[in-house]
Amino acid sequence: MSEREIILDGLDIYTESDVHGVLSEKLDFGPYYGRNLNALWDRLSNDVERPVTLVWTNSDTTRQRLGDRFNRIVEVLERVRKQDIELNFDDKFDYILK
Repeated sequence: MSEREIILDGLDIYTESDVHGVLSEKLDFGPYYGRNLNALWDRLSNDVERPVTLVWTNSDTTRQRLGDRFNRIVEVLERVRKQDIELNFDDKFDYILK
C-alpha cells in the first residue's frame, strides 16, 4: 500500500478548531467527529488508514498562534505515532513538523 501524505499548513490555522476542521476534511472523519483532543486520539489511533504521514508546514506559526493548545495537539500525534511503533504495525502513522 502506498503511503498517504497529508499537508496541514500552519499559515491557514488560527484556532484549535481550524486544526480539527482541516484534519477532519483531509482524513474523512465524517459528520460525527467530536472536534476535540479525545476525538482526535480516537480517530487517529483507530480509524485512519495507514501508512499516513501528517506534514505540518509552518508549524512555528501555529505554535505562536495556539500556544499550549498546539503542544497538546502534538502530544496526541506523538501518542499515536508511539502506539503504532509499540504495536509493531507494518504500516504506521507519522507526523513531521516543518
